[in-house]
Amino acid sequence: MIVAIDGPAASGKGTLARRLAAHFNFAYLDTGLLYRAVGQAVLDAGGDPSNADDAEAAARAMNPEALDDDRLRSDAAGNAASQVAAIEGVRDALLDFQRVFARLHPHERDGAVLDGRDIGTVVCPDAHVKLFVTADVEERARRRAAEFAARGAAVEFDQVLTDLKVRDARDAARAQAPLKPAADAHLLDTTDLDIEAAFEQARDIVDAAWSPD
Repeated sequence: MIVAIDGPAASGKGTLARRLAAHFNFAYLDTGLLYRAVGQAVLDAGGDPSNADDAEAAARAMNPEALDDDRLRSDAAGNAASQVAAIEGVRDALLDFQRVFARLHPHERDGAVLDGRDIGTVVCPDAHVKLFVTADVEERARRRAAEFAARGAAVEFDQVLTDLKVRDARDAARAQAPLKPAADAHLLDTTDLDIEAAFEQARDIVDAAWSPD
């Protein structure tokens, strides 16, 4: 059982993916962390995340242990991730890693949940369930600003909103695997939903498709 969850930043897709994986005892992969790890590696090396040579070298050399770096949750890593993700060589280097994870079902579990921006369209186009999770950009900016505030970081709402709009545009316009819902994806708008309501809707969709044998 493979569940593909896509959507823009701060839509709630990561929280939903983790909740679904825990509920169904599926393995979970936040594919965005792969790109954040590549972007962070480029920054650490003093390179430019938008430079293909710098980004591809970091992607080819990436160690899965790098996914445990706390810095990957930073805004800087997120912005770098969006830049390296637009580079074809980076996506090619990370594609096999994601597909192997989905197919092997780590830890002998019954399935896998992967969240990102091109899981249902490129990484796992034959996933049993595809969800595209979204929300109004203003609501997503409020959520992201609240996350920063909870970590004690002082941020301006307007700046967070601008950053999200720029990232959305870059992700949707890239030539390689642009952010868009798969044709057969279930659309889940979380603008007016709390996490419990969103989880219940997503759980029901997976329940309807899953028949463990």
